[in-house]
Amino acid sequence: MRLLVVEDEKDLNSIIVKNLEAEGYIVDSCYDGEDAVLFMMSIDYDAVILDVMIPKMSGFEVLKKVREMKIETPVLFLTARDSVEDIVFGLNIGADDYMVKPFSFDELMARLRVIVRRKPEVRENIYTCGDLSLNVNTRQVTRQGKEISLSPKEYAILECLIRNKNIVLTRAQIESNIWDMDYNGESNVIDVYIRYLRKKIDEGFDEKLIQTVRGVGYMLKCDE
Repeated sequence: MRLLVVEDEKDLNSIIVKNLEAEGYIVDSCYDGEDAVLFMMSIDYDAVILDVMIPKMSGFEVLKKVREMKIETPVLFLTARDSVEDIVFGLNIGADDYMVKPFSFDELMARLRVIVRRKPEVRENIYTCGDLSLNVNTRQVTRQGKEISLSPKEYAILECLIRNKNIVLTRAQIESNIWDMDYNGESNVIDVYIRYLRKKIDEGFDEKLIQTVRGVGYMLKCDE
């Protein structure tokens, strides 16, 4: 199972991640609310551990935003905000559980197991952009009904783009969501894969979906 840890205290973030990985989970992590939203938009997590007091966008704001987007990923707040009002507010806006720091890791694991069991089953999960279609459940990609064969990295990048269609993503944002890639700020690996994708997705079609935004990154552009 795959989890996301959102905690701006880097040492604590690292400790939580290492403990979860030792329990056999696949774990991503980030340090602010804006990245948390992007991660949750891009990847179907089994659960998210979310601090409230994080930069750029509070944990409460993150949860409200993703729930408005119909993202039903189970969320457990793990925070120093311990007032009854905060706990009630967090649960009322859609959190599945609320834990106060300092905390017991054994208790955190027990609570995670409970909320993961409550996660609704994924039904049809298809993203479209114009005549391009991507089925997350089957990993099938088609354009004008014709199936397109993609490598795992090509598929992962396309899924990130189509989940964020008409939104410009930087190379760092794209790479941070690609499985088992270690972004160093200098690699051109995303540019290489975008070229591969263009050949498979856009070549032979009048409408070019993959757009370069000079000096920023890439976008999958389509009319709504």
